[in-house]
Amino acid sequence: MTDVRQPTTVTLLALDSSTASMSVAIVRDGQVLESFTTFTERNHSVRVVSEIKEILSRNGIRGEELDGIAIGQGPGSYTGVRIGVTAAKTLAWAWGKPLIGVSSLEALAYSARLKTDSGEAVRPEAWIVPLMDARRGQVYTARYVAGKDAEWHRANEDGIRLIADWTVRLKEHAEIGAEQVEVWLVGDVAAHEAVIAEAQASFAGFRTLACDLDAGALGLLAERRYRSGHRDDVHAFVPNYTQLAEAEAKLLSASRGE
Repeated sequence: MTDVRQPTTVTLLALDSSTASMSVAIVRDGQVLESFTTFTERNHSVRVVSEIKEILSRNGIRGEELDGIAIGQGPGSYTGVRIGVTAAKTLAWAWGKPLIGVSSLEALAYSARLKTDSGEAVRPEAWIVPLMDARRGQVYTARYVAGKDAEWHRANEDGIRLIADWTVRLKEHAEIGAEQVEVWLVGDVAAHEAVIAEAQASFAGFRTLACDLDAGALGLLAERRYRSGHRDDVHAFVPNYTQLAEAEAKLLSASRGE
């Protein structure tokens, strides 16, 4: 991380391909110039470069004119995360631009925050809990606190958790305070509908919002970090897979004779 003097205007290209969708955006000075999402998981590797070229062209921006590249670091789909991070690192190196990594879970949570701000009312202090399906009753998840005056901070680290246990823990923590906290379960909620419905029956504070990760939200988070002086080393930057891909886990177990 390097502390440098920041320019007044900041333009970032933002990319995330950690889920079944791939999202690309351009953010400038706290505004999303353009953001779009494609739902072609099997074609992330084929489409990522062309989609980036097209969004830059539509907005009259050359890669060399960017101030940095924001990338979703994961967790999520092993292949998807790897594709996005590889593309971002390659472009950052080719254009000589800094890289700003953002948790894909945080970007998903912030995507929901922006949607709820413009739609359903969120209490002054709400917990936003992003969910990405990790199979076998598990989710990639974390917890963020959204407060007044754009307050935003992480309350639980990214991790892979059993959704049934996680909702119980959230309920227990939410009931400790004097006032009931709204707990927004956002993202891939349909995959765990039964467990979430059971949780809602025991705790009235649970809310749900099905939404996709928006690279515009990722870019806004990255701009905050950029302006505070945060930079990631392009060569040392690695994805956060949270856990090994199933094939890699089996190979490692075999090598250990398990």
